Amino acid sequence: MERMKELIKILNEAAKAYYQEDREIMSNKEYDELYDELVELEQKTGIILADSPTQKVGYVVLSNLPKVRHSFPMLSLDKTKEVSKLKSFLTNKKGILSWKLDGLTIVLIYNEGKLSQAITRGNGEFGEDVTNNAKVFKNIPLTIPYKKQLVLRGEAVIKYSDFNKINEGLPLEEQYKNPRNLCSGSVRQLNNEITAKRNVYFFAFNLVAAEEDFKDSKINQLKWLEKMGFDVVEYKEVDINNIEDTVAQFHDKVLENDFGSDGLVLTYDSLSYSQSLGSTAKFPRDSIAFKWADEMKESKLLYVEWNTSRTGLINPVAVFESVELEGTTVNRASVHNLSILEELQLGVGDTVKVYKANMIIPQIAENLTKSNNIQIPDKCPVCNGVTEIRQVREVKALYCTNPNCKAQRIKAFTHFVSRDAMNIEGFSEATIEKFIDKDFLDDFVDIYYLHKYEKEIKEMEGFGEKSFNNLVNSIEASKNVDMPNFINALGLNQVGLSNAKLLCEHFEYDLTKIMNASVEDIKEIHGFGEVIAQSVYNYFAKEENKEMVNKLRSILNIKGIEKSENQSLKGLTFVITGNVTHFKNRNELKEKIESLGGKVTGTVTSNTNYLINNDINSTSSKNRKAKELGIPIIGEEEFMKMADL
Repeated sequence: MERMKELIKILNEAAKAYYQEDREIMSNKEYDELYDELVELEQKTGIILADSPTQKVGYVVLSNLPKVRHSFPMLSLDKTKEVSKLKSFLTNKKGILSWKLDGLTIVLIYNEGKLSQAITRGNGEFGEDVTNNAKVFKNIPLTIPYKKQLVLRGEAVIKYSDFNKINEGLPLEEQYKNPRNLCSGSVRQLNNEITAKRNVYFFAFNLVAAEEDFKDSKINQLKWLEKMGFDVVEYKEVDINNIEDTVAQFHDKVLENDFGSDGLVLTYDSLSYSQSLGSTAKFPRDSIAFKWADEMKESKLLYVEWNTSRTGLINPVAVFESVELEGTTVNRASVHNLSILEELQLGVGDTVKVYKANMIIPQIAENLTKSNNIQIPDKCPVCNGVTEIRQVREVKALYCTNPNCKAQRIKAFTHFVSRDAMNIEGFSEATIEKFIDKDFLDDFVDIYYLHKYEKEIKEMEGFGEKSFNNLVNSIEASKNVDMPNFINALGLNQVGLSNAKLLCEHFEYDLTKIMNASVEDIKEIHGFGEVIAQSVYNYFAKEENKEMVNKLRSILNIKGIEKSENQSLKGLTFVITGNVTHFKNRNELKEKIESLGGKVTGTVTSNTNYLINNDINSTSSKNRKAKELGIPIIGEEEFMKMADL
């Protein structure tokens, strides 16, 4: 199996390089030899994985997803947050402890060795038929050696790494809330080409039906499923003596995982004992879920604030009485969209339960009183323009319809001057708002002619000689800009800095080529679908945008990215935290690492080689994690010696 997976990865990379990137990483002879070896292994094992190059899976567009009754009803699990309850549940039996993956539960049915049906959990009695989508999951076997009927359950998930890549290409207000929501929407697409691009993985956790002798052991079932070609959820054998330590081991790995998990599942290993227990009306008696405990506080909702973004999206933000969570004071939480607002049935004066998702982002977990009295504004809170409710993917969202909305203009300028864009230091949103009010700013070009208003600006409240000179100097410094940052600054819908880099690389850092590219030209970029390509094309198709960009080109020095010949950091992964002194900011340090062949991530994991923090003795969470994992913590001085700078 491992050799098959290795061959699939190598062959798919070679095909991508040849067909999408117009380059060869192996000869036709080498490719054919590896391809033939894969075919031979597939014939020998009887296993064919979904992403095998031997399979030409056609994309299918459906009009709807048919409902299907489950042959084996799917019950929920009873839950606990106490390890002591797990011990009392297990008593003297042998058990299996595994991740409770945070995705979408899927039932797979195989007949005569072929995947014949895939069904979502649904309400436990009826699910949706997603067979066409399951066929394009990254790791599902389409063919297995077992020829009798096989029914199994597992979790469809999108990994954090893929989730972050997808979100990087979207404006902040359009980004997906979490991998689970994205996975659910991806699996239930009517067009499975979209599903294929989302990199959905499947991890089996339960064999429901197969005519095999498993010697009364669920562990044997899971091992057998692995032999059939399935990736199985990580599990450990436990008893009453080691379960507490095993839970702790799982807990320590949560932050390292590339997939979401909201707890663990404990079940008995014995098949006969499990079957003898039966179930209640709601829960099976042979399994229990263990949930990680979030710090949760109750608070009183004071009001809902409505914030208009640069795209016109109006976001609801819940404002509540201050509470202490995870060591900080919290009194606001984004509600994200109208669908969530309606689901929570929020009302002024309601008692809400608040927590921090991943111990960082404030969220409303539950509304205890549900008075549902929040009025959705029919006027934009900023410009008083008419609002409208639009369906955006699977959710309802509120938009301002006024293209000249002041809030949209302020947010657009704020984005333009931000660090990952033109990086004009000291140009705050409050300053931008004042300049717009005084008609100093109409479009981005006007930023570079603000010196014309020197007298007026120096006389403004909060400004003077020094403030004005600092601002003008920052604007002057921004004239030297890398092309991806410039593209990002323009604020094209669906194009953040990551996608801007891909766009520039594809068109060889030729801005004229980008501006004149067709939708089909842009779709050739790996990861760019119809939506992103259309967004780029539409932006440059507008004459006023072209005119503004050409004016900016005459003012700015827009540079391509030069890679250093020094690739001393190739293969090394860094995390940066704390203040920096030798570099302008952490982003500049990040760019330096990448130019030297290194990689920078945001989280310390077992794959991290170095944590850069000038305060080596800090008790920050990243320092603590690095010390737990034995990862070196270095300051800038040591880093610069390492990088030969």
